[in-house]
Amino acid sequence: MNDYYIYTEKMAVGYHGTPLIRDIELRVRRGEILTLIGPNGAGKSTILKSITRQLDLVAGTVYIDRESMSRMTEKAIARKLAVVLTERLRPELMTCEDVVGTGRYPYTGRLGILSAADREKVREAMELVHAQELADCDFSEISDGQRQRVLLARAICQEPEIIVLDEPTSFLDIRHKLELLTILKAMVEQRHVAVVMSLHELDLAQKISDQVVCVHGSTIARYGSPEEIFTSDYIKELYGVTKGSYNAAFGCLELEPAKGAPQVFVIGGNGSGIPVYRRLQRKGIPFAAGVLHENDVDCQVARALAAEVITEKAFCAVTEETYRRALAVMRTCGEVICCVKEFGPGNERNRRLAIEAGCLEV
Repeated sequence: MNDYYIYTEKMAVGYHGTPLIRDIELRVRRGEILTLIGPNGAGKSTILKSITRQLDLVAGTVYIDRESMSRMTEKAIARKLAVVLTERLRPELMTCEDVVGTGRYPYTGRLGILSAADREKVREAMELVHAQELADCDFSEISDGQRQRVLLARAICQEPEIIVLDEPTSFLDIRHKLELLTILKAMVEQRHVAVVMSLHELDLAQKISDQVVCVHGSTIARYGSPEEIFTSDYIKELYGVTKGSYNAAFGCLELEPAKGAPQVFVIGGNGSGIPVYRRLQRKGIPFAAGVLHENDVDCQVARALAAEVITEKAFCAVTEETYRRALAVMRTCGEVICCVKEFGPGNERNRRLAIEAGCLEV
């Protein structure tokens, strides 16, 4: 365990002494991001609050730099660990700059008076999260997304070695989600900070995490790298998905395909068919797609949204047999949409399909 900066042993968490999740073994090195995922109510926030002493442990131990947190003072912990939780802070008559400044309190004297150097760190932290324009604003009057940025600035200002965040991107738009995660990644790489957080956005968790913890039921269901965790079958199992599907290749959710026999045949490939697949699915029109090579990006989406997909092996020319199978399906459809502009040698038979449908001239 010596190379892990924060880790737990036989930790159990819950409320009023009643364990909800047992035998939690988390291990994070400095310079790593560990992300908790799982259904709503699974206990992700409870685990994070227990690690940060917002809740009492039911059992077990949390260690920081090989020292039990139970033996550390609040000030000693605050110099190593910063927290950004989802509870809405409601400070009375505090500006955003004041809130960020509270991150310096582990380093001030008893009166909590900030020095010029402290105020410079406050300014730098607010600039880092693009919140400098909020410095004089009343913290209680800004938006949820702005609050999240200010609270992250407070954590950065604390100069921690570990940051714990509970759903930090929940109230942010696309731009600020990406900016926040970019800032976290930079802190991990440049300052060698350890990050422990929960995320609902699976695509972001898949892209940013070094290790992923799956929380489900009364135990940790699975623990591993994103490559081990984010498979289509396992994510469906973890979240109990019964409608639609999860696309592990793209890290995104797909709605259910329209029901019924195909009414439209789509000749696509190389990403050209995806917008058409989505448009037809939105309109509730069942469609067939083909001929798609199994390694084609279109094939991933078509398999989730199409009523039928005619495929060919990767890197192989479309065979006569596959062509005839696609032709038979195409002839049952009332409409054909050809999304492809040019056909290579391996797709000559797709060109023949387009000609047969009247989409191309001979």
